[in-house]
Amino acid sequence: MKKKPLHPRTLSVHAGSEGDSQFGGMVTPLFPAAAYDYRKDDILYPRYFNTPNHRAVAGKMAALEKGDDALVFSSGMAAIFTSLMALLRAGDHAVFQQDLYGGTHHAVLNELNRYGITYTLVDGTRPENFGKAIQKNTRLVYVETPSNPLLKITDLKAVAKIARQHKLITLIDNTFASPVNQNPLELGIDVVLHSGTKYIGGHSDLMCGVVVASQQHIDTIKQSAIHFGGHADAYTCWLVERSLKTLFLRVQQQNENAAYLAEWLKHHKKISRVYYPGLREHPGHAIAKAQMHHFGGMVSFDVKGNADRVVSRLELIRPAVSLGGVESTINQPVKTSHRRLTPEERKAAGITEKLLRLSVGAEQADDLVHDLNRALS
Repeated sequence: MKKKPLHPRTLSVHAGSEGDSQFGGMVTPLFPAAAYDYRKDDILYPRYFNTPNHRAVAGKMAALEKGDDALVFSSGMAAIFTSLMALLRAGDHAVFQQDLYGGTHHAVLNELNRYGITYTLVDGTRPENFGKAIQKNTRLVYVETPSNPLLKITDLKAVAKIARQHKLITLIDNTFASPVNQNPLELGIDVVLHSGTKYIGGHSDLMCGVVVASQQHIDTIKQSAIHFGGHADAYTCWLVERSLKTLFLRVQQQNENAAYLAEWLKHHKKISRVYYPGLREHPGHAIAKAQMHHFGGMVSFDVKGNADRVVSRLELIRPAVSLGGVESTINQPVKTSHRRLTPEERKAAGITEKLLRLSVGAEQADDLVHDLNRALS
């Protein structure tokens, strides 16, 4: 009988998690060793991304993102920049979406030119912009959708098609969507990146980054990763494997809550605009509906009053950096993710002092509405 393919929800629990073969425990043991017997075909060493706890997470993430293999890094930026430096060299050119996570944007602007790598930033909501920016020495295209913090949508199939025509490698930061809501490899993208600190970890208690791709791309990135030494430690991997087992449960509740809050916020008299791809009036709604399974747990909005005062009046929703935890958090991008950008760069990106970014948690939605309503009024 043909083996039935497992549902992603089932894979999140079982893929990569072989348990304890010695004593029969249901949980993968923690292997903190930094020294292993070298008399093996494959020498185990944490910096080589091949120890048991690392491989458990890599197997689970590869299954969820439908890739051949994965690497687990110490942070999202370690995963992102190691991948860029592995795939680019002096004299190359890259095309980046304009609306990027502030840390990525700042790193691109301040690091790539130092290595003789040039780049062009384009409006990612129009796929043809990527084609227009391609030069003879262009090597890769980098996108992020939904984007941070304005949740703009990039048509992944269209971008992948343009890149293939020019034999370019495509990379995506899939953090906001998570593997539950979007699987870019199925849409033609080559390399998927995650800040695992967010939805993958999901409990605001760990930091990691993940890269998922074909074996060919993973092998290329791994060569540089070993040199740069940005691997995640065994305990972090052990926590990530635990967290991934409840990924679908957490994210699906966050999806439901975010959709409920976005609809409520758009009718509030103290809100001038809501950014959420699940709303019909969102400019990227049709594309998001086509390429995402669900619309995610992030909602951004512009307040008509003083954003600082709104944040200070919240009680249940906590002001914090990062996102994706089971608890709802809020922040002002001008003071957090995009604070390193110049005022001109923030203005060009649409990041104002009125903008708040809400990471919706797994609480009862009505409680979140009550908290927001009291703070806004």
